[in-house]
Amino acid sequence: MLPQPPVWFIAIAFIAALGPLVFFHELGHYLVARWFGIGAETFSIGFGREIAGWSDRRGTRWQIGWLPFGGYVKFTGDMDPASQGARKDLPPEVAVRSFHTKPWWQRFLVVLAGPMANFLLAILIVAGLFAIQGEPRTPPVVNMVQPGSAAAQAGFRPGDRIVAANGRGIDDFSQLSEFVMLRPGADVTIQFVRGGQTFSTTAHVRREVQRDRFGQTFQIGRLGIYATGRDYQRVSPLRLLPDAAGFTVRMTRSMVDGIWQIVTGRLSADQIGGPLKMAQIAGQQASLGLVDFVWLLALFSINLGFINLLPVPMLDGGHLAFYLAEAVRRRPVSERAQEWAFRGGFAALLTLLLFTTVNDLGSLGLWERLERLIG
Repeated sequence: MLPQPPVWFIAIAFIAALGPLVFFHELGHYLVARWFGIGAETFSIGFGREIAGWSDRRGTRWQIGWLPFGGYVKFTGDMDPASQGARKDLPPEVAVRSFHTKPWWQRFLVVLAGPMANFLLAILIVAGLFAIQGEPRTPPVVNMVQPGSAAAQAGFRPGDRIVAANGRGIDDFSQLSEFVMLRPGADVTIQFVRGGQTFSTTAHVRREVQRDRFGQTFQIGRLGIYATGRDYQRVSPLRLLPDAAGFTVRMTRSMVDGIWQIVTGRLSADQIGGPLKMAQIAGQQASLGLVDFVWLLALFSINLGFINLLPVPMLDGGHLAFYLAEAVRRRPVSERAQEWAFRGGFAALLTLLLFTTVNDLGSLGLWERLERLIG
């Protein structure tokens, strides 16, 4: 079992991971806004009081806040960094560069550019790793079936080639593993090819508690089938970006899948992690080496892009929902409705933060230690 990295190392790794991802996210907003002639008053990495910064010739203040958990771009005319409202007292020469005076579709694209920048960054990182390491590939062919496992009861044999799970195509064994891991205790329908014929069977995924290299436990689903060893295949330069994009799409789909499993009660909400868990994982991966840490950056970038697309007020997805409503109604949603929506979104995000923090502290063993002290 590997020792946990020290707290100072975890903090540095988390800031080193989050800072560039937030910068790239906000840069997406900023560049598309400039394309549409929208001015920017502030470009901030981190919140709170400025600890370092400078102003460019366009009047934008580029700054670093003391609280390194996010960032924002405050556009010309915004009442606050969240772009929740526009100032009414702007002179005409300033109003023309204001975010809120632009057509809904321009505001939509400016907001969408942030999450899309994170997906693009993930694709570039993965493409670079594929170019250096090659693309990890494992054919979805059964090499061994564990006796008494869910796969054995479902009738799988060595040589079977998995082609689909619950109707979802399987091209690589890792796709099957990711699909099954999110479904402990579920019944899944699997299609496979044996002797040139396609068959279908239903398997009841077993629950398995695992412990990672740092001693942390978590629950996953297991079928009990094993494939041949993974190898790294060289990727032609023309296939680097498409293959990296395919990887990003699969990871995003896994996140959607995981959220759906939690919402429907098939996966425990205890599996949801928050900032403390992310920081711990960043420190752990950094301690394993540069390549592991860079892989984590790609996954964090996908996660940041995906979460910001959720239709929750206060997130980019909430703004996008308002702009789509404006397009349908041919007029903006009322300021009062937006205000209440943002309040509700803030309350929901705060509740989620508290919930995930409790989960994180539990995964760090705090509650067990308190129980032992009290007992």
